[in-house]
Amino acid sequence: MSSANIELQCAAQSVGTVNTLVTTLLQALLAAQCAISAPELWPSDYADQALKNGLDTYDFVVVGAGSGGSVVASRLSENPNWNVLVLEAGGDPPQESEVPALIFSMEKTSAVYNYSTEPSDKACLGLIDGRCYFPRGKMIGGSGGANALFYVWGNRKDYDGWAEAGNTGWGWDDVVPYFERSISPVGNESDPLGYLTISQLPDTDTDIADMLAQGSAELGIPQKWEFNDISEPGYFKLPRTVGNGRRTSPAKGYLSRVSPRSNLHVIKEAHVTKLNFDDSGKKVNSVSFILQGKYELNVTIGKELVVSAGAIDSPKLLMLSGVGPADHLKQLDIPVVQDLPVGDNLYDHVNVLTFLKLRENVAPNVTTVDTLDIIYKYLIHQNGTLDRTPSITGFINTLKNDTYPDIEVHHIIIRRNDQATWQIFASGLYLNDNITDQVSKALESADILIMFNFLLTPKSKGYMRLQSSNYKDDPKLVHNYFSESEDVETVLRAMRFQEQLVNTTAYKAMNATMLLPSIDECDAYELRSDDYWRCYLKYFSCTLYHQSATVKMAPETDETSCVNPRLQLRGVDNVRVADASVMPKVPSANTNAGTVMIGEKVADFIREDWQN
Repeated sequence: MSSANIELQCAAQSVGTVNTLVTTLLQALLAAQCAISAPELWPSDYADQALKNGLDTYDFVVVGAGSGGSVVASRLSENPNWNVLVLEAGGDPPQESEVPALIFSMEKTSAVYNYSTEPSDKACLGLIDGRCYFPRGKMIGGSGGANALFYVWGNRKDYDGWAEAGNTGWGWDDVVPYFERSISPVGNESDPLGYLTISQLPDTDTDIADMLAQGSAELGIPQKWEFNDISEPGYFKLPRTVGNGRRTSPAKGYLSRVSPRSNLHVIKEAHVTKLNFDDSGKKVNSVSFILQGKYELNVTIGKELVVSAGAIDSPKLLMLSGVGPADHLKQLDIPVVQDLPVGDNLYDHVNVLTFLKLRENVAPNVTTVDTLDIIYKYLIHQNGTLDRTPSITGFINTLKNDTYPDIEVHHIIIRRNDQATWQIFASGLYLNDNITDQVSKALESADILIMFNFLLTPKSKGYMRLQSSNYKDDPKLVHNYFSESEDVETVLRAMRFQEQLVNTTAYKAMNATMLLPSIDECDAYELRSDDYWRCYLKYFSCTLYHQSATVKMAPETDETSCVNPRLQLRGVDNVRVADASVMPKVPSANTNAGTVMIGEKVADFIREDWQN
């Protein structure tokens, strides 16, 4: 904005000094905005060199620069005798990716794959078109550049269960060293082993934090505020991948940090379309990719290919390349290279939203000045409410019979009349207009606390298939949420837990009342009866973005196995998979930390096999 434009908007004109001051301020703000995701934060793009000179053979090609691929590429390039190429379908992260509080603003943009599931009569009926929205990161950082930044390992029982199923080397005691070596706590970023910066920021919403702590304590829930990385019953302040007010994704910590290495190249906007096998079907010679949407290129693999495209795009790529269920591939006229149950084991944490009205007619309104102050603090000082996400999280065992939680609860507060934040949130979750408008109306007079009640130990699992043999077409995704009655009963107990919280002294002091948006089908039942809640969860369910297990790790004696415990693709000599798709089941935690751990272990597997 020029000083002339400023003068035209003012009744009284400046004689010069005020114009200069305001122009200086605007320039500082714009410069700070540009610095949020400056190019120097990310690996340089090798695309121009590839187009000009072609591509040599690479020892290792990694498909995907997400939480798994970034780790693998970084660790392998530590060996100066190995050259490593990373192919990422997206570009540098947008500014919104770096601002912790704006996690929902990237949905339905080019920074993510905007996948939707098949319709179901059991879940997601309150979302647009009645379909669950499954966004997946498409950028340097992958979904680790779009997630809610929580860093949680899971429970001992998760990983010991993997090992008991025959996955040797994946028990709790086996994986903990890999979790530990990936971490650089804030203040120790120079640690040569820990590349992932995590922090535990204080909550700005102390009134909400106090209510959650005191209310859950009244119900006998342990208060374990210093989180020890293990998901067990209690209320915690979870650590997050945040440093200096910015997201510290695995791509930034692992890949960007070492990108000056001469043996590491990254090509952006490189959408891998096919793995090219030799005649035996046991070795991938090269991969084909489309660069910048128009150039067709191939790269030859010297040692191994590592597929780290995520729990949806890894199985999609494998099936497009002839690795998957034979009957399905034949229907699409895709030549079968390996008949494997790729896509058969889609697990996810289904989430059910609940809403509380707090301090109705008493809570102060959020004003335009408040919003401007928040933006200024973040841009100039990298602090304030934009540099953090709500961290207080409850891990609940709804049966009260085990130290293994079955429900996790996240909390998001939207202050009275902060309609802009609500609209970003509602749009990000893809809520339909009926629900969005009803909550918006309630927000006019009260603060709204949103609870994400998600099922940690789902019994229901879905599947994915190709829609066609065209790589541009989205896959067919079937979530199967609540297809197992045990899952429904667990979520019903979570609803009862929320009802109990509302009746505590701490919640009553905040005048907390449940906000239950009107749904015609559900209104026919007695309010808060079991039948009402069963209806409610059909409409207010959605994903928690933890899709996993679609390229399942299991011993080769297990007919459901897609990769063995060293994450080698069954029947293929030089392909491994390294992302959340290899998890046998989704762990009882947010999945980003587990995916980083998988990347660390795969790098060790590869080093063991090739350094000797």
